[in-house]
Amino acid sequence: MTRRINKVAVLGSGIMGSRIACHFANIGVKVLLLDIVPRELTEDEKKKGLTLENKAVRNRIVKQAFDSAVKSKPAPLYNKEFASRITLGNFDDDMAAIKDCDWTIEVVVENLDIKKKVFDQVEKHRKPGTLITSNTSGIPIHLMLDGRSDDFQKNFCGTHFFNPPRYLKLLEIIPTPKTDPEITDFLMHYGDLYLGKTTVLCKDTPAFIANRVGIFAILKVIDSMQKLDLNVDEIDKLTGPVIGRPKSATFRTSDVVGLDTLIKVANGLYQGLPNDEGRETFKLPEVVAKLEGNKWLGDKTGQGFYKKTKDEKGKTQILTLDLKTLEYKPKEKVKFGTLETTKSIENLKERFKPLFSGKDKAGEFYRDSFYALFKYVSNRIPEIADELYKIDDAICAGFGWEVGPFETWDAVGVKKTVEKMEEMGYKPNQWVYDMLDAGIESFYTAKDGVRNYYDIESKSYKPVPGADEYIILDNIRENKVLWSNAGSTIFDLGDGVINVEFHSKMNTLGGEVVEGINRAIDMAEKDYRGLVIGNQGAQFSAGANLGMVFMYAIEQEYDEIDFMIRHFQNTMMRVRYSSVPVVVAPHGLTLGGGCEMTMHADVVQAAAETYIGLVEVGVGLIPGGGGTKELTKRVSDAIEEGDVELNALQNAFMNIATAKVATSAHEAIGMNIIRPQDKITINKDRQIADAKTTVLELANAGYTQPIQATNIKVQGKTGMALFMAGVNGMKMGKYISEHDVKIANKIGYVMSGGDLSYPQEVSEQYLLDLEREAFLSLTGEKKTLERIQSILTTGKPLRN
Repeated sequence: MTRRINKVAVLGSGIMGSRIACHFANIGVKVLLLDIVPRELTEDEKKKGLTLENKAVRNRIVKQAFDSAVKSKPAPLYNKEFASRITLGNFDDDMAAIKDCDWTIEVVVENLDIKKKVFDQVEKHRKPGTLITSNTSGIPIHLMLDGRSDDFQKNFCGTHFFNPPRYLKLLEIIPTPKTDPEITDFLMHYGDLYLGKTTVLCKDTPAFIANRVGIFAILKVIDSMQKLDLNVDEIDKLTGPVIGRPKSATFRTSDVVGLDTLIKVANGLYQGLPNDEGRETFKLPEVVAKLEGNKWLGDKTGQGFYKKTKDEKGKTQILTLDLKTLEYKPKEKVKFGTLETTKSIENLKERFKPLFSGKDKAGEFYRDSFYALFKYVSNRIPEIADELYKIDDAICAGFGWEVGPFETWDAVGVKKTVEKMEEMGYKPNQWVYDMLDAGIESFYTAKDGVRNYYDIESKSYKPVPGADEYIILDNIRENKVLWSNAGSTIFDLGDGVINVEFHSKMNTLGGEVVEGINRAIDMAEKDYRGLVIGNQGAQFSAGANLGMVFMYAIEQEYDEIDFMIRHFQNTMMRVRYSSVPVVVAPHGLTLGGGCEMTMHADVVQAAAETYIGLVEVGVGLIPGGGGTKELTKRVSDAIEEGDVELNALQNAFMNIATAKVATSAHEAIGMNIIRPQDKITINKDRQIADAKTTVLELANAGYTQPIQATNIKVQGKTGMALFMAGVNGMKMGKYISEHDVKIANKIGYVMSGGDLSYPQEVSEQYLLDLEREAFLSLTGEKKTLERIQSILTTGKPLRN
């Protein structure tokens, strides 16, 4: 059956409903967003003489909710212009419009009776055969079928999005016994390919998979914390990026999501799981009950485990709750010997062994909390999932973990860990012993580039379904590496395409990475059809290696800096002008040099969640790897003959001068960093495979090596005057410092083509030379060195 989703109805415009609507708008789907009609007028409406029959009043609830969503941060839309794809209405007046929708998603309050009333209305207007799903997180899906028609039941399913829907990748699919298998298959595929989700097929059990395991893990952390007399600051240090979790860790995440949400899910699990061996863990600790009583629920109430205040100087200060006294105190600096041992370990999975072996409280905490989690997830099969990979997929995609429970267990060694778990009273399920007795000592393995998991029923490895559609570099690391050095690796992706990955700290572009890029282009030009530049780290690239620039500048080794920048520029030009197609696949942070590399691709295969920009001004420099040149060239390319687009040039200048960073790939198109002809991948897991496909498309179309441009129109002194006027205005308004003025004038000088008396055409190399000279001159500035030093030592820019 061919099913297309052109229009979706979202019923309920609360925090989840409005943001689900926004995410469908992100992928180009038209959305009808409905909510209830108000029962009373506001004072403002009364003053205006409005009645309950006025359309503005009847749509007030949905409009306020939607407007709040669009203004919220992090933004639910890739581009605010996408809001025009969403039409607002109410249940009473506009429910009939769902007849034109291909999918109706119910997102009203978690009350079964209310949901049933909404479904009564849906039954009257919905077109037979169209999808109908519920976003419930706690109500059993099968209970919603009472009184529903056969067609409704056949096309009905649970679709549990996680908040915020744009950013958290999990979409749990929960069919009922009456759901047509074709519907389940469609939703699994659509969620993955079009919505960019990790779709996990769940059983209709309490809280499904992610919340069942995730809430257990959070509450076990609190239990271990109390056992070991640790505090909030210590726990958030131990449960953050060091173990591949979000920076918000445990308690900051709770404040952001809302402690009431945690309490609601935990209470529901405690009541709904009388036979769960871990049930007592779901019983809320006394301190959490006290916070609930005080209405200290996190950001929504102004305070929770943390509280933001102002000190006597008016400076923002973050205070931490002492769970013993319930008093707020200044945040503590946290230091554990165990954490110190992992500072030099970049590979996340390699950190777990020393963390679990720690002799201090940190090591004790990791062992107690993780061993309990390992036991718990082993006992959840087959209750909540028949396959173990579903638990890892759900918890990673729903809670932002980089490594799931079974993957973590693999990282520390399954067999040795089982022995230690037994010693601490956390004996796992019998199937784990059966696996070990069969001589299988890991839950996952990779074969022929495909991830395999241990299947409990057959006691053998099976491929993760759909894994053959992705290219995961870790899965081909053993037998597809063609070349590597300390900062980069070149892989054979098959079909005549190779990939260069960088794996320096934050994927910064130092000498080893630049060497890897040049080596990959050499290899591709000699023996392959094309090249992908992409990696699957947390970020694509944080930019150039500033440590090298700083070191040479301090020693006044300006010839070395000149050589380094010249070499980087030449590398970027090789990316653009090689004899084979080069596709760059940015994602996450793509800053400075990473942005410049992206801009020089034949085609960009960007992840939708790409935060990209030329940010060199923040460290007292200008983009020196071709970024200034390239934006100037793009403005010139867009100019029709005889038409001088000074506004476009000014916009490009301001994007550089203010170090503007796009908050999505779509926003980057508006900044002219990503072009309309470039491509966007919604699901980052598919990005390398998509980039390979793009390389082959270019090669099959008869790729021809481009010729360097010699006809870039620059404005000379006319353009410089325009730039200086804007810069002086910002200086007079005290938006920028004297040093910022100096940097901005350097940018303007390059983009104007230098000291030219009239508009004329110049070459790319001419602009690159100007760019390099300007960059080099700024490295001799004391204030630039202070900015670089601030970034290197504190991670924060210095305004001077």
